[in-house]
This record gives sequence, C-alpha cells and structure tokens, in this order.
Amino acid sequence: MSQEILKRLSKKLMDLDDEGCSAVANEAVAAGLDPMEAIGVLTETIHQIGEEFHRGELFLPDLVGAGAAMEAAMSVFNKELLAKGLKRESMGTIVLGTVRGDIHSIGKDIVRTMLTAGGFIVHDLGVDTSAEKFASAIKEHKPHILAMSALLTTTAREQEVVIENLKEIGLRENIKVMVGGGALDQAFAEKIGADGYGSTAAEAVVLAKKLMAS
Repeated sequence: MSQEILKRLSKKLMDLDDEGCSAVANEAVAAGLDPMEAIGVLTETIHQIGEEFHRGELFLPDLVGAGAAMEAAMSVFNKELLAKGLKRESMGTIVLGTVRGDIHSIGKDIVRTMLTAGGFIVHDLGVDTSAEKFASAIKEHKPHILAMSALLTTTAREQEVVIENLKEIGLRENIKVMVGGGALDQAFAEKIGADGYGSTAAEAVVLAKKLMAS
C-alpha cells in the first residue's frame, strides 16, 4: 500500500500536478507513511525532471510546473515533520531572493525548488528585495549562504549593493554569497565580490554544496 502511494506521488510530480501532489501527500500522511521517505521520492523525481530539462526533453514551463507541484507536496510533509517534532537532515541553510528593482521570479523559484530537493533549507524572500531586507533575513535565519538573482542588467549591480551593505554591518565574513541570473557571468560575480556564480538551477545546487564544503 505504501509503495503504491509513493509511486502515485512520483507520478503526480512527473505530471506537474500540484493539486494532485498535495492530495497524495495528504493521503500518505493519513496512511502513516514516513514523511522522510516520501520526501526522498520527491527528491529523486525532481532530479529526474531536471535531467530531462537539461537534455531538452522538457521546457521551462515544465520546470516551473514541477516546482509548484513539489512545493505543494513539501508543504504537507514539512507540516507533518513539525507536528512529530522531527527535522530533515540539512545540507545547510540558504536565504534566497531577487534583488531590489527586479520582479522576475521564475528562475529564482526553480533554483529554490532544486536547492530544497538538494537537501537545503531555503528561506525565499521573494522579488524586489532590498539590501536591508536581505540583511534582516540573515540576522534572523543565520544562513550559511545568501543566494541572489537578477535577470536585468539594470538591477545586476544591486547585488553588489547588498554585498557592500553586509560588509558595512559586519555580516559578510560569516556567510557565502552566490549569485545568478540572465544579466550575470562569472567575471561579474568575481568583480562584485561574490563567492560563486551559477548559470542554471542545477549549477546552483552544485555550487551551494561546494561552498558548504569550503
């Protein structure tokens, strides 16, 4: 019975069905399934979806849909873990957001999904995030990594503003900073003082793990 539920959970995610994922996740909880086992199935499935995307078999809307479906299921399982007083084994904690002046969220949302699937605890600040809001979230959550996104050339420099602000208030030395977005490249990341740059969601996960090990 439990394996059948887990198979359906995986299929709902492959089908990009957020309502279906939520429904099966609730069914799994009601049946007493181990939420960690279910999260493992979701993680394996989202990795498969990511690989199909990079092979050109799936497209950006598919990846966005997969992210929404996984978030729907994860919301159910995270509540169950909290109710049982359990914690997921974490690769680390990340504060994530799109910088001030930029309201693009799709790329950031995909990165959040992949980082969560990769075992990270992610606090997503959303879009149009000021340097002050990033700093406040860092003080509150004490993350290992700050991840910033900027799609526009006009907002890319805001990432440097955030980094300089962290230096001014004494938070920069205790956190790794990774950046990404259509307006960036590795040279720009180095110029503004970031610790790393990822051009895709998959690269962001690899980079985050690398930064945690450094």
